[in-house]
Amino acid sequence: MCSLAGLLLVAGARAEEAGAPVRIGVSAGVTGPYAAFGVQLKNGASQAIEDINKAGGLNGRKFEPVYGDDASDPKQGVSVANKLVAAGVTMVVGAVASSVSIPASDVFLDAGIIQVTPSSTNVKFTERGMWNTFRTCGRDDQQGVVAGAYLADHFKGKRIAFVHDKSAYGKGLAQETLNTFKAKGGKDVLFEGINPGEKDYSALVSRLKSANVDVVYYGGFHTEAGLILRQMRDQGLNALLAGGDGLSPKEFVQIAGAGAEGTLMTFSPDARRNPNAQTVIAAFKAKAIDADAYTLYTYAAVQVLARAVVETGSSDGRVLADWLHQGKTIETVVGPIAYDKKGDLIRPDYVMYAWKKGADGKIDYAGNELAP
Repeated sequence: MCSLAGLLLVAGARAEEAGAPVRIGVSAGVTGPYAAFGVQLKNGASQAIEDINKAGGLNGRKFEPVYGDDASDPKQGVSVANKLVAAGVTMVVGAVASSVSIPASDVFLDAGIIQVTPSSTNVKFTERGMWNTFRTCGRDDQQGVVAGAYLADHFKGKRIAFVHDKSAYGKGLAQETLNTFKAKGGKDVLFEGINPGEKDYSALVSRLKSANVDVVYYGGFHTEAGLILRQMRDQGLNALLAGGDGLSPKEFVQIAGAGAEGTLMTFSPDARRNPNAQTVIAAFKAKAIDADAYTLYTYAAVQVLARAVVETGSSDGRVLADWLHQGKTIETVVGPIAYDKKGDLIRPDYVMYAWKKGADGKIDYAGNELAP
């Protein structure tokens, strides 16, 4: 008598042979405090799925997306993960925040689902010996090395404070940056966490002023960073602000105001400058979408999964992960991608940017890379 597991395997194989759609989940917080990132993820995934389907799909099969709004909240992220499992997805793109991606990945692991995040940089995401976790971005220990070295080399003798939002991403990035900063001889004057979502950070600013800081390194997202910077300027503190990729949405300038000019930020190379991405960028522009920050890195996450499906002829999560772990090079809109056994990029890159005012009067980081 055939077992249930055997029947399911046969049914799955027949579905693939019949050209059944490949259900792909997208977990993106399009509401909540960091919706700017969530919108980037949803835009990037949607465009990639549309383009791949128009080009003939995956060996004759089409992507069928299932979207979930995790609101960048860990509990809601786990709920969304369970809903995606129930919807029958075999692969997932997302989430934005490490604090969501990490607990969600446990749900996906139990269900045999592969997960590729374009933006979760916390080291723990790929350091737990799990087969199903991948990313198209780098890690905080890699980003922190670039940031910490830059601070140590360019601000010798300056008083530097480290502030974070207590999240897996924010605290992890601040700590990794501080580790490199100290290893290069730097000494911090403050390492402190704040509560995200608050509107008044005047007490923090007062402590920063009392410490007579020259630079504030912030680990966290643009919403709090913008408020802290605005309140620093309002209280007469002209210290430079530096941070990571969490500062990248254009909303940062809207929140921080004119004081945003001069802010330093580590982020991946600007994929909009990749010659091989111009057709895709034009498709975004036709929809009045700027493919900034993590938009193209999400598009690349879908490309990675699509390539694995085509090469293996399967949509089974474990089969796809085994193929990706072989380190094969995949051409994407952000450049060539290849994975190590953990699911991390073999050649990650981070760049230091400065937010500067352009000829149009707008403050932006695009094109403002700084030398190491």
